[in-house]
Amino acid sequence: MNNEIGTRYDPANIETKWYKFWLEKGYFTPKKDGPKYSIVIPPPNITGKIHMGHALNITLQDILVRFKRMNGFKTLWVPGEDHAGIATQTAVEKAIEKEGKKREELGREKFLEIVWDWANTYRNTIKNQIMAIGASVDWTRERFTLDEGLSKAVKKVFVSLYKKGLIYKGKYIVNWCPRCKTVLSDEEVEYEEHDGKLYYIKYHFADGNGEIIIATTRPETMLGDTAIAVSPSDERYKELIGKEVIVPLVGRKIKIIADMHADPEFGTGALKVTPAHDPNDYLIGQRHNLEFINIFNDDMTINENGGKYKGLDRYQAREKIVEDLKKEGYLVKIEDIKHSVGHCYRCNTVIEPMLMDQWFVKMKPLAEKAIEAVEKGEVKFYPDRWKKVYLNWMYEIRDWCISRQLWWGHRIPIWYCQDCGHINVSEEEVKKCEKCGSTNLKQEEDVLDTWFSSALWPFSTLGWPENTSDLKEFYPTDVLVTGFDIIFFWVARMVMMGYEFMGEKPFSDVYIHQLVRDKFGRKMSKSLGNGIDPLEVIQEYGADPMRFTLALLAAQGRDIKLDIKNIDTSKKFANKIWNATRFIIMNLEDYKEVPLENLNLSDKWILSRLQKTINNVTNAIEQYEFNLAAREIYNFFWDEFCDWYIEVSKPRLKTEEKHLVQNVLVAVLDNSLKLLHPFMPFITEELWQKLPTSRESITVSEWPKVNDELIDNSSEERFSLLMNIIKGIRNVKAEINIPQSQKVNITSNHDFTEEEKLYIRTLGNVENIKISNQKPEKSANAFVNNELEVYVELGNLIDIETEINRLNKKIKKLEKDAQKFRNKLNNKKFLEGAPEEIVEEAKEKLTNIEEQVKKIKNIITSLK
Repeated sequence: MNNEIGTRYDPANIETKWYKFWLEKGYFTPKKDGPKYSIVIPPPNITGKIHMGHALNITLQDILVRFKRMNGFKTLWVPGEDHAGIATQTAVEKAIEKEGKKREELGREKFLEIVWDWANTYRNTIKNQIMAIGASVDWTRERFTLDEGLSKAVKKVFVSLYKKGLIYKGKYIVNWCPRCKTVLSDEEVEYEEHDGKLYYIKYHFADGNGEIIIATTRPETMLGDTAIAVSPSDERYKELIGKEVIVPLVGRKIKIIADMHADPEFGTGALKVTPAHDPNDYLIGQRHNLEFINIFNDDMTINENGGKYKGLDRYQAREKIVEDLKKEGYLVKIEDIKHSVGHCYRCNTVIEPMLMDQWFVKMKPLAEKAIEAVEKGEVKFYPDRWKKVYLNWMYEIRDWCISRQLWWGHRIPIWYCQDCGHINVSEEEVKKCEKCGSTNLKQEEDVLDTWFSSALWPFSTLGWPENTSDLKEFYPTDVLVTGFDIIFFWVARMVMMGYEFMGEKPFSDVYIHQLVRDKFGRKMSKSLGNGIDPLEVIQEYGADPMRFTLALLAAQGRDIKLDIKNIDTSKKFANKIWNATRFIIMNLEDYKEVPLENLNLSDKWILSRLQKTINNVTNAIEQYEFNLAAREIYNFFWDEFCDWYIEVSKPRLKTEEKHLVQNVLVAVLDNSLKLLHPFMPFITEELWQKLPTSRESITVSEWPKVNDELIDNSSEERFSLLMNIIKGIRNVKAEINIPQSQKVNITSNHDFTEEEKLYIRTLGNVENIKISNQKPEKSANAFVNNELEVYVELGNLIDIETEINRLNKKIKKLEKDAQKFRNKLNNKKFLEGAPEEIVEEAKEKLTNIEEQVKKIKNIITSLK
């Protein structure tokens, strides 16, 4: 084994090497005996590169999987990608449009060939990106939501639900995207504030006696009006209920009806009802048995029901209708308003509610067990507050529109008989009608919503509907790590399908991770140009610093504000790990294993601190407190092991204690690298391989166990006291402008042991230690508690008077700064208007200044 370590940490050289090594050794494929632990990856869409949200998601899953693997679990992490129906089809259509081609001209078969090429290219790209992050997924089990096995699962589920009466076709008000020419689920519609207009229009009574005025933001839909609704509690209109009015420009007679949905506070309180083009009007139409008149073609031009406006685009129709209303005296006034408008989440086109024939799944029967599972804690959410969000949505669940007017996706397994009209539903291709025997059949053109196949992911990826060994061994999975934005799209549907087809939950825990925002807390987006590309970060800083940063920032329930400076800090930490290991390896000459006996104070302290760190990191990972686990190992390794133990060990490496010190250094480093491995897999493998205690790979090494015999609270207290004394000596030097390298004398009322004196001399750069109950003249207080006092003798090192004046000036300046922060924090406007983190930062700065002032005042007092 080559034990030499290069002088600098160079991630590019080690990352590809070790990932290749892990794959060749097959460490990510479950082999060992032991309890199982399984996760399915939320499959990234094949529409482009992965973003920082994916990097976070993958990192957190990998921490769990590597942690469990090292704890002796038979771990399986299933990778895969999602075909992403509408998103992929839109992206490919845009790409071929640049070449002057159109989907319709190419035809379904040829177009799908192009999409498959796209899919294969992007699947490979995504795979390489996931590898670059260091994900220990089992690539031998990679899946795709449109692969042969998943297609089989999708057909079986569709047919089963259809035969149970849970899938039906019906006219329903749906969200229609005229650009993508497909229906969207409610969750696929994104709402934005728009500047709009509110049009007040007169509807004359059919008997010629007067009029009623309505207000609408969409005057073009009046072509499909079939009633006017008023609130039954609205005194203004009580006498008018049941009267007929005539729709302006159209001439159709419609009735005034009473319905609770009419809001007396909005507009005039009278509402025009267009049941075919508004979800609320649709419900009113159902309640009152109104006529449903569709006025649009699927490209949002007016159809034959629009009379003279036929052929006009919806916005052209609006202009023309408003012009005609004005001309004929029906338009009362127009007001400017701001209102929320639904857009397609893929192409940003304004959606149109349309009454259409679509395929639906009845959700209420499927939701019962999925609600009970979360209420009873069979499926737990972390953080717990997402449980309420999930349940509120499930209690109000609506039927799921599963048909999409696309070509890319799982084509609905239905064949219509062209002779007798029978609907044939089958997992296999239907050649002849099961009712009349005709071969004149036509398959349903629509495909299934992408989330239909994704809902089966936890069991379809393990081989269902076949009764595979993977399914028996690894289902249900243990945890799902995902974002809050797909709790309804995906999490809820997986829970429902798990109970329906497997008879049990798909996973026990759902960890909802944070949104990765920019350093100002803004959502990362192309328009703001504030996105951080994980692959660029990996190229510049390495995968390990990126992963460690994401873990450090992943506090439950709080969005991540990512600043490149954070990643730079983690890169410095990686360098610290590298240099500390390099120092230890270079000092292992004549290394031999010796028992950890006859330990001195620093040995007992570091080994005791290590046990507590192992315990805290283990517990934090098990509770999905990734940030606490990362912070714990960071603080231990840098602040305690590097800054203190390695420093005090240096002189001892030249004494007869050498072999003991080497063994303590190696033991602590070995365990530290293992604790760091789930967070920083590459650097830890590279360095661990250099240790004399290393075996095959850190990936399959044993997770550190707490040794209770090494926990020594009294040694921790004693060493902690010495650390505070040394920090006090360093602080006095820093405040009085004495170089840290300058040796000083100290006086204390406490007689230290020889070992303690060695630490104080070595780490505090102290020459002599005098014992006295008297405070020496010209000295500054370094440490005082109830029993112990330590003073730094300043003698001729400084001019006391000049120093006191300088320190007083410094206090004045600090007090001035402190006052600025106090004023800010006393300002109600600042407290209410500033972001929480800015307020917290101001509080922190004030506390730090006040602490500094206190320390300087103590020094001044002792100088007098």
